Amino acid sequence: MNSTMVEAPSVEAGSHPAGHRWTDPATLDSGIRALVISSVGLLATCIIQLGVVWVGQSAALLADALHNLVDVFTSIPLWIAFVLSRRLATRRFTYGYARAEDVAGVTIILFIVASAILAGYAALYKWSSGAPTTHLGLGMGAALAGAIGNELVAVYKIRVGKAIGSVALVADGQHSRADALTSVGAFFGILGVFWGFPWADPLMGLLISVAILYIAWEAGREVLARIMDAIEPETVNQIEQITGAVAGVHRVDEVRARWIGHQVMIELSIEVSPRLTVAKGHQIAETVRHELFHHIPRLGDALVHVNPAWEGMDPYHALTADHTPDSRTPSTAKRNTP
Repeated sequence: MNSTMVEAPSVEAGSHPAGHRWTDPATLDSGIRALVISSVGLLATCIIQLGVVWVGQSAALLADALHNLVDVFTSIPLWIAFVLSRRLATRRFTYGYARAEDVAGVTIILFIVASAILAGYAALYKWSSGAPTTHLGLGMGAALAGAIGNELVAVYKIRVGKAIGSVALVADGQHSRADALTSVGAFFGILGVFWGFPWADPLMGLLISVAILYIAWEAGREVLARIMDAIEPETVNQIEQITGAVAGVHRVDEVRARWIGHQVMIELSIEVSPRLTVAKGHQIAETVRHELFHHIPRLGDALVHVNPAWEGMDPYHALTADHTPDSRTPSTAKRNTP
């Protein structure tokens, strides 16, 4: 066996994560700043709308105002998650605290559902009580202000969320965008009252409640997928292609990847020649990691396990074959010529 010492591959200083801090503090600062700015804008909009609801008794505008208020409250768990993500991994939380962001996403969905239930109850009460809607011009103005404010907040949140890879912040931005649509709905509900249809206001309040539930379903699917460690299949394909192209890699045996917060974590196994030294096999694995860091967006870390290449039956894992059922991700990477 060749025992020649191998020089370690060079890596650009500061280009990759160090230690166990996988989340860039500057990224977290961007997320927190987006939350603070958007929350201030939404709170101002909500206060204006609730003031108009107090004097005008519009069910549709109340539903819209409650939805805006929920947006402010959903920023709190997300802000806490961003703060927790700054903390380093410990012997108890060995993967760090980035998963808190995914938990915050679930909390946001629960808040959205609660706002839909509350708004629906208010609309039904307004319908059954027959209380009149007054100050129509003021109500329509407040609804339009809510639509404009929410759309501006939505654009900002979604842009920052996509830039830092935070599905929870993007979901919160989509929530704000839907709020803009519900504000338009509130406008038309009050307009219907102005045209002589008093039932238009509570009816629009109920429709807004249904729309909010649909928003919760759409945003919740992606959030829950992250909780279940879902990853985009095209990302797996990209990992296999990048790894299989590295010199010395005979085959990509297994690829597992998942989102933790807004970072991608990768675990994969590769085959190399069994005649290589440990140092040479490690160098190939580090080259794979280096290539992944440069080509996989928002990669937090990659764990590369090295297997000796074999033909036919696997002679190298017989000792643990009874303990580890084959659950590998099917690989499309081709075996390279040794």
